[in-house]
Amino acid sequence: MTQNRSIPCRASRSLCGILAAMLIVACESGPVDTDPGSENAPGSHTDLVWAVNIGGPAYTGRDGTAYVAEESIAGGRTASLAAVEGSQDDFLYQSYRTGAIGIRRPLADGTYDLTFHFAEPGDAAALERVFDVIVEGETRIDDLDVLIARDGRKYAALTVTVPDVVVTDGELNIDFEVSAGEPVLSALVVRPKSTRQQSWELIWSDEFATSGRVDPDKWSFDEWPPRVVNSEDQAYTARSKNVRVEGGNLIIEAHREDFGDARYTSGRIHSRGKGDFLYGRIEARARMPRGMGTWAAIWMLPSDPFRYATNCEEGVQWQGNRNCDAWPNSGEIDIVEHVGYLMDHVHGTVHNRAHFFGRWNQHKGRILGEGVADDWHVYALEWSPERIDIFFDDSLYFTYVNEGRGWQTWPYDAPFHLVLNLAIGGDWGRAGGGIDDAILPQRMVVDYVRVYRQAN
Repeated sequence: MTQNRSIPCRASRSLCGILAAMLIVACESGPVDTDPGSENAPGSHTDLVWAVNIGGPAYTGRDGTAYVAEESIAGGRTASLAAVEGSQDDFLYQSYRTGAIGIRRPLADGTYDLTFHFAEPGDAAALERVFDVIVEGETRIDDLDVLIARDGRKYAALTVTVPDVVVTDGELNIDFEVSAGEPVLSALVVRPKSTRQQSWELIWSDEFATSGRVDPDKWSFDEWPPRVVNSEDQAYTARSKNVRVEGGNLIIEAHREDFGDARYTSGRIHSRGKGDFLYGRIEARARMPRGMGTWAAIWMLPSDPFRYATNCEEGVQWQGNRNCDAWPNSGEIDIVEHVGYLMDHVHGTVHNRAHFFGRWNQHKGRILGEGVADDWHVYALEWSPERIDIFFDDSLYFTYVNEGRGWQTWPYDAPFHLVLNLAIGGDWGRAGGGIDDAILPQRMVVDYVRVYRQAN
């Protein structure tokens, strides 16, 4: 969740006094293989069924994904781009296909997750290229405008994962239906639907079993007026009206009410100094709010925010401070963000000095969930010295790899803590057309938060 309000985003010194309270999961790491052509890239996934570079040659991604040269694609025409921002695999987007595209690929019957890679090549303005993606006869991506979906930026990478695609006839079928212009497609990845197989050991959790206030040994409150960060419209309070444990769940609830200078109230809690973690698996089972203007997040910030700051020091109010570069320099990891004007679109993002919205090249992914306001879903991060993977119900939809280029791209080498909040409005929350007061109150409900380390 973007922190500095000087960044026009839609979407976000001493540690010694904290160390005694920290629970740190530390890992030793060896040299990182950063060769994008290496078959042994760090953390390579072996459950790949098919990955294809549309219009281009074979290529091995930074995350170890092996893309074959274009095959099983018909129709349209190929084209190329000189450069694309917002991806560690810009080469993958430099070739693409546009026009009447169809994909027919022999595939064993089963359930799969499909990740589509797009980039707006620059010849269409907003609403001039709009299309649906039809998978196995069902519309799975509806009215996609790549330019709008990538924050109005041309030549920027967009990944959209469609989970739980069921193949029953031995063939994967993908078609495109156009409302305006022509579709574009740069690459496609197909993975089998699977559950995590790695062995993890639970080291920290909150099951929210005791009703009342949140556990003070695990959580602290941020009590802020509106517009401290992200131009958010709500005040954050420590009142039970906004944050409480009830019925075995954490409730963070937003209300339409006048409160000081704010017209809305909500809650934001964090685990800094009480639960600080370096590497592992962090997951939360939650239900998201609904409606225009809501902006819910489960995310992580550095426990020493000044670690890589260059123009401010400990003691400065760094969050929302345009004169302090603690953010984005020291990093941010968004396990899930959900804005109510894009219901069921689940977003995972990393922010750092090299890649953040102020440079129009933040690295992120999205997955199209179903019933995120009505049903429980598990939002998870797996973090190692080599890479960050973000999941929705064990469907991998975003990966960011340590390329060994220093803190500017990888500040994720020190403890981070958890942040849970529900914003109202803000730059991204209002981006879909403002705040609908009629939907309030709204709540984010969290069943549990759990942190694991690798058992070995």
